[in-house]
Parts: sequence; C-alpha cells; structure tokens
Amino acid sequence: MKKTLSIVSISTLLIFSNLTINSCGSREDTVSCFPDNPINVTLNLNLPAYNNLNYDGGWIYVNEQQSGTRGLIIVRAGDTFKVYDRNAPHICPDANTTLEVKDDISVLCPKDNTRWILRTGQPETGAKTSLPPKTYLYNYDPATKTLNIYY
Repeated sequence: MKKTLSIVSISTLLIFSNLTINSCGSREDTVSCFPDNPINVTLNLNLPAYNNLNYDGGWIYVNEQQSGTRGLIIVRAGDTFKVYDRNAPHICPDANTTLEVKDDISVLCPKDNTRWILRTGQPETGAKTSLPPKTYLYNYDPATKTLNIYY
C-alpha cells in the first residue's frame, strides 16, 4: 500500500510539473508566458509621425524604447485612445504572434488568424480566444496634444 501511494504521488507530481513547464496557462488578461515589460512612452501628436492619432479611427505602430517587447498599436476612438500590446494575448510569443492591423478595421494574430475589432479590442466572430489584446493606461492633454502611455 505504501509503495502504491508513493508511486501515485510521484506520478501526479510529474504530471503537474510537466503541465506547468509545457503550457502557458492563463492569467486574467493574458497567458502566463506573456512578457511583462515596462511601458513608458510620451508622444507629441503635433509631430507629423503621430498625425494619424489626431483623427477618429486613425492608428499607428509605436516601436520606441520602453514600448514593450514588440511595440504598441495606438488607435484614436473618438475622444479616447486604445493602446494595445503587439504580443498576442492568448498564445505564448513566437515569431508569428506579433499583432498587425489589417484593412484599418481589425487587429490580426498571423499565427492563428484570430482577429479583434481595432476600435474596441473585442474579439471578432470565430476568434480562438475571448481575451482582448492587452491594453495600457494613458493620459492625454488635449491642450498640448501630449499622449503619455504607461504600465
């Protein structure tokens, strides 16, 4: 009985250890293997490079220092902004999991073709996840047109 109990215990421990090592698991807003990098970006929307953000529906990629591991997608949605991380939120990062904007209306994960609505971050019909892209906080000063993004 004692030998059987220890074999079962060891087998159970090995199975759970293997699952922990080989799977991403889930956190509240991303998979557990999602990179956790500081975000600290300041954009002056008066500059030509950021002009698209002065118009509703305009978007840009930001690949500056301290903008995550693969950069950000920033979208103007009326008087607000959406700031998305370019890492897919639902699968562990690899060469094909950098999110892209498609047709100015969707965010696409090229690995599994999951799509989200660009303006809202909501998964489109048929998406392989219910997670939206990871978003970041921001402050916007309309008087100076300064957008500060942070995490």
